[in-house]
Amino acid sequence: MTPQQMKERLEKAYPGDPVEVVDLTGTHDHYQVMITSNAFKGLTRIQQHKHVMNVFDAELKTGEVHALTITTKLPESAN
Repeated sequence: MTPQQMKERLEKAYPGDPVEVVDLTGTHDHYQVMITSNAFKGLTRIQQHKHVMNVFDAELKTGEVHALTITTKLPESAN
């Protein structure tokens, strides 16, 4: 999965929200993703991360995405 594919998938899951994707190793299987979304309001950090991991459930299970570092935030106005 390419960084662009990751970004597109996240943008579809979190429409209109800022999304960043970084390929940590250049091997297209270790990623860092950063998302700011109101979808995380009222969720614990673990719940927020599971919310993001569900977007890549199949790829995480097959190992196509081997490592996923997740940073989630609420927009400043939602805090």
